[in-house]
Amino acid sequence: MSRIRTSRLFLAACALVMVAASCSSSTHQGNATSPSTGHASPASSGATYTIGLLTDQTGPLSDTAKTTVNGVKAAVGMFNAEGYHLNYVVADTASSPSGALAGAQRLVEQDHVFAVDLVSGLGFAAEPYLVSKGIPVIGADIDGGTPWISARNMFSSFGSPNFHDVETTIGLILKKLGAKNFASIGYSISPSSSLNAKAAAASAQLAGIKVGYLNSQLPYGSTNVGPEVIAMKNAGVDSLEASTVQSTSLALISGLRTAGAHLVAPILVAGYGTLPTEGAATQAFAKGGYIPFPFEPVELHTPATQRLVNALMTYAGIPSNRIDEAAYEGYISVDSFVAGLKKAGNSRPTQAQFIDAMLSIRSYNAAGLYGSHTIGFAMDQRGHGTAGADNCGWMVRWDGSSFTLVNGMQPLCGTIVAGKSVS
Repeated sequence: MSRIRTSRLFLAACALVMVAASCSSSTHQGNATSPSTGHASPASSGATYTIGLLTDQTGPLSDTAKTTVNGVKAAVGMFNAEGYHLNYVVADTASSPSGALAGAQRLVEQDHVFAVDLVSGLGFAAEPYLVSKGIPVIGADIDGGTPWISARNMFSSFGSPNFHDVETTIGLILKKLGAKNFASIGYSISPSSSLNAKAAAASAQLAGIKVGYLNSQLPYGSTNVGPEVIAMKNAGVDSLEASTVQSTSLALISGLRTAGAHLVAPILVAGYGTLPTEGAATQAFAKGGYIPFPFEPVELHTPATQRLVNALMTYAGIPSNRIDEAAYEGYISVDSFVAGLKKAGNSRPTQAQFIDAMLSIRSYNAAGLYGSHTIGFAMDQRGHGTAGADNCGWMVRWDGSSFTLVNGMQPLCGTIVAGKSVS
């Protein structure tokens, strides 16, 4: 939620892939819509800004990240129609740490981008280089790299979380869903995944819910989860949250249901916008699964979600029921870039001036998709609590063919527990 659980888990699921696929990175030019002539904007001085998107387009992480480019394309088209002059190029990490670094180097040294849009679970491999170059970095802290907290040139539109913190939100969610016996699972290879699993268990316990099973040492990407399913069934769990990729969490849920476990709160940390593209069997196993989300889901039909839907349909050809979290991330990262341009004024800011402008933004609402909540990019607003805005998250439920809103969780907001942390 608010990257409370969602992104914390989604990242957790992502940030671990040090299992490299290939070490190459590729770049292509994005299609930027020509600006209309009838709209003035803070960037209408005629300056053109090229953003370099560094993300996972191929390899293991592409399942959850490849649609980031759809969000970037939509936002660039939308803002250009409002009078801006934006271009973008894409570098693929190929789901490899070395590919992430090579992609960053190519964007900076060959494409000469004004800013890098970093949305990758392997971002930590490129961050030291980007910090050394002092280039503005926008995007999402889905890799848990410390520069998101410590470097003045890096700006995460999800905030800059402390993965050791424990928040009350997941406990509140489980309580509302009627859970009594909780299972929490994470991967051993990823510190963020492991910490998320432990933090979720601690949150559940604080809410008075029994933690019947905690495993923060699952092998990465495993779908051979028979022993874990048996252990959870024997422990009598009725709820589950796995800080894992979707294939692992679905294997756990389907295994438990096949074994006859009654799950009142199966929580999927990924699947929003992607389950409609899965096969019938996967959709059936996921039915009744709850998906926490860090932003207002499109089912709320707010002005902010409608603007998102219109942009993705108009400029990327993506219908509303296919808009996933990665598309949100791409769209919002570009919005945060424009927020920096607006803050800098209508001159042509240098990269250093743009960084100063971003650092002065203390209230950012993710294109309205945080609802009434905000984050800030100032240095003193980083490293506190979980990701997202005010420990708030929205929740949808997969009914087998579509997503429905969950009453009382639009959003549900918790707090960071003072003096409570996991290691």
